[in-house]
Amino acid sequence: MRLEPHAFWQHLDAPGTHATAPGTVYQKAYPATLPDGRQLLLPIRDLPGGAGAVASLIVNQASFIVEDALADAMAAQWQDTAPDVVVGVPTLGLPMANALARRLGHGRMVPLGTSRKFWYEDALSEPISSITSPGRGKTIYLDPRMVPLLSGRKVLLVDDVVSTGTSLAAVLRLLAKAGIMPAGIAVAMEQGTQWHQTLPLAERLRGAIKSPLLTASGEGYVVSS
Repeated sequence: MRLEPHAFWQHLDAPGTHATAPGTVYQKAYPATLPDGRQLLLPIRDLPGGAGAVASLIVNQASFIVEDALADAMAAQWQDTAPDVVVGVPTLGLPMANALARRLGHGRMVPLGTSRKFWYEDALSEPISSITSPGRGKTIYLDPRMVPLLSGRKVLLVDDVVSTGTSLAAVLRLLAKAGIMPAGIAVAMEQGTQWHQTLPLAERLRGAIKSPLLTASGEGYVVSS
């Protein structure tokens, strides 16, 4: 069977195109709203084990128009903070970190990695997992040669999505091993609110768009949190 590509994450709709009022029942998509009011339809995915559903964003499958809109919104949120260096979280946080660093006038960004190079150190590593990849835990690394670029500087940590907060908490533990505490955390999307309770420095996090957790109903999906 041939699967046709879907059209999600490829275009933005005008403000008010899709209903978002409390009590709205959503079918296959949830419309997230950018700060300027434009809307981005996100596909709704059922979580494993009947734990509800989420509206997903896969930024490396998005059009450049969508990626640019998200990066522009993120840059506006952090322009006044004037971070010295941007750190990107793999995998999908890396393109957003690249785009954000450029908009903030930086000549580079610092990527974390999940592929170990022979000169990496266990002391600068941390196990990491994701809600969208259950049972697929990885190890995240900070290249020792990057530490001098971060030490004593105002660091902005960048990822694509925050959901439970567990993966970003692991990244914060990794950076703490190098004596680094980010001044802020920038994400393209805040997914639900669970991360408020589990993520250190949650008060320093800002997202370009937000999506709720959803629960299946007889007619579709409704907002649960």
